[in-house]
Amino acid sequence: MAADFERAVDLALRCGETHGRVVVTGMGKSGIIAQKIAATLSSTGSPALFLHPAEAVHGDLGVLMPGDVVIALSASGETEEILRLLATLKRKGDALVSFCCNLRSTLAQASDVALDCSVEREACGLNLAPTASTTAMLALGDALAVAVSLKKGFRAEDFAELHPGGKLGKQLARVRELMHSGEDVPMVAPTTPMADVIFEMSSKKLGMTTVQQDGHLRGVISDGDLRRLLEREGGAALSRTAGEAMNPHPRTIGAKELAAKALAILEERKITSLVVVDAELRVEGVVHLHDLWGVELI
Repeated sequence: MAADFERAVDLALRCGETHGRVVVTGMGKSGIIAQKIAATLSSTGSPALFLHPAEAVHGDLGVLMPGDVVIALSASGETEEILRLLATLKRKGDALVSFCCNLRSTLAQASDVALDCSVEREACGLNLAPTASTTAMLALGDALAVAVSLKKGFRAEDFAELHPGGKLGKQLARVRELMHSGEDVPMVAPTTPMADVIFEMSSKKLGMTTVQQDGHLRGVISDGDLRRLLEREGGAALSRTAGEAMNPHPRTIGAKELAAKALAILEERKITSLVVVDAELRVEGVVHLHDLWGVELI
């Protein structure tokens, strides 16, 4: 079984390399499981689609292309609608993988790889309704999808690109999607007087300002930095320049990082803003704690 499973994984990987897809088919309850397997494969980086076997013989076989790998689900291995497709599936597809409870069945014998999903009995009291067998198919399909994604080196970043909507997509949002940029970024020069620094901080409403020189980050002044400066020096603090009052070693983050990482840094450092910079410390934006509330990370 393990060797057959590995071969099925390799076939799914190979079809991706040749721009093929995984086509999953099944009838009845097995067809519902087939739809779920196709969806899981697609969401983990392996293009897949569901082919209804009854519709297939009325024209939907046109979706099959050279290079496709077909996965056929049938507990008995004798589902009439699938058996009618065997000749075409074998001719048009690259390989046929089956999930069967009977490895001596017609479908299993015709397959390049037949994976055993047999169960001792169905959960149904009459041992008739597909219950335990379809659960085994579902687990086997999910295991196949995960194994393929691991071999492909599928990353959280890849997952984020395929799930832009919903809670998963929000949690995997990138910093670049949430940061303030352009004219919204508070910016002063090291020589800027404190009165102008305060005006910039107030007008941009981020509770801080970047201190930049030729587009490169030199430091940051936050509301907290300003308050502590006033506590130490009183009115004399207003005679300072931004370069004298700034924190020259602020914590920064890259635009490609996940928003979850930005939140972790903000919580660890007990700060409300992070400056977004590139490898040469050129300022690209600012991400604020409030920006993360909207993506349900808090």
